[in-house]
Amino acid sequence: MEIENHKEEVPFAHYEEQFRALDPQTVRQRLSEVGWDGSEFTVTLLGRQFAIAHPDYAIRALDNGPVPPLPTQTFLLRYLLESRDVAWMGQWKTFREMPWGEMYIKPYTGRVLTRAAFTFGTRVAAFKAAAEKMGALPLKNGDAGYQFDLIGGYRMRLLVWEGDDEFPPNAQVLYSDNFAEGFAAEDRVVAGDILISTVKSCL
Repeated sequence: MEIENHKEEVPFAHYEEQFRALDPQTVRQRLSEVGWDGSEFTVTLLGRQFAIAHPDYAIRALDNGPVPPLPTQTFLLRYLLESRDVAWMGQWKTFREMPWGEMYIKPYTGRVLTRAAFTFGTRVAAFKAAAEKMGALPLKNGDAGYQFDLIGGYRMRLLVWEGDDEFPPNAQVLYSDNFAEGFAAEDRVVAGDILISTVKSCL
């Protein structure tokens, strides 16, 4: 296949090749909530279940809906390849507070926080409706805030504040503390991106 979108397809092809050599039993040992029936893994991402064939990669949505875009598929491959169960200690962390957060904070702010602020802080009622449609847990923080189950035992909170004449809209994303050990910094960026894109698709 000729690669046209190098930014998305080259990383995907790299992890797809690694996935082919993956031992399914090691995945089951690392990730207790991932299913394996001998030919497909089953993973749940933001409430949607996907079946991922192995060793020849293919993905299908078990709700018969659309399959996720390529960056999200790459995230799922990296999850199966590298992540593991880490107990949540009940604390919440900002991206900056986790390992390598300071190094990635500039691209993270633009890609996640600013995008969330101007996508949802200008449409708070629509954000609430979208989050509730996804089954998220409402919070008392911000002008609107919700807690989402991302994948496995990893949770995220998305808080937004509506802009006014004096202040622009604002947003914050909080991660369950197990993200610090269970995901690399670049995957935490992608997790924020996936969350925002998924909520946005429900507006």
